Amino acid sequence: MALSRRAFLAAAAAGLAACSKTAHKVIGTSKSTTTGAPSTEPPTTRHTGPSELVYSGPRDRKMVAFTFHGSGALNLTQQMLALTKQHSAPITIFAVGTWLQQNPGIAHQILDAGHELENHTYTHPQLRGAGAATISREVIGCRDVLKAQTGTGGSYFRPSGMEGNYPPVVMEQAGLAGYPVVCGFDVDPSDYLDPGAPAIEARVKAGLKPGSIVSLHLGHAGTVTAFPTLVADARAKGLEPVLVRDLLA
Repeated sequence: MALSRRAFLAAAAAGLAACSKTAHKVIGTSKSTTTGAPSTEPPTTRHTGPSELVYSGPRDRKMVAFTFHGSGALNLTQQMLALTKQHSAPITIFAVGTWLQQNPGIAHQILDAGHELENHTYTHPQLRGAGAATISREVIGCRDVLKAQTGTGGSYFRPSGMEGNYPPVVMEQAGLAGYPVVCGFDVDPSDYLDPGAPAIEARVKAGLKPGSIVSLHLGHAGTVTAFPTLVADARAKGLEPVLVRDLLA
């Protein structure tokens, strides 16, 4: 009887150890959360640990992602959404949380049109040099607005006030807020400086490659004017505009 009991306890301990290892592997995995449509669960249930940083998608894919920093005049946003429909070009909008709050209904309009909506901080501050508490408030603030308005906090975060070389504190706080990926970009025409449509078109065309993630801004008339040419130039290079989640899938 004693031998049987020892055998039972040994088997039970082995089973518990195996379950513990499996659970840790699932919780710690981030790459599987970057594919497909966002879950209806808040990101905090799907990821732990620092975020992964991406500046572009795979270079062997004939795709590009036009991404927009979501803020500014709503009438220009409406014009941009009309152009995306006209040219069958889906876009990814990294929205500012306060902008979403000030424009009720725009989140659902963006999603219902087949576009992607992600996190670009709550108030769009200069985060370069900011501490963990400030960054956390900004990431979580926008995440919670997205969750309240759409049912999900999204899958990607893009910080404000910095272009690339994101410090570890940004990656850590984005990960703690539930985002497996911090999404940068590799093509930046500086359209927020309003250089005019021809300059925006030339800068994007010069930098565009397979897998590129382009940084653009809502609320700028020159960007609206340039957008049809940006799409046409991409397709002339054999590159199809897609959502970030499809580019990274």
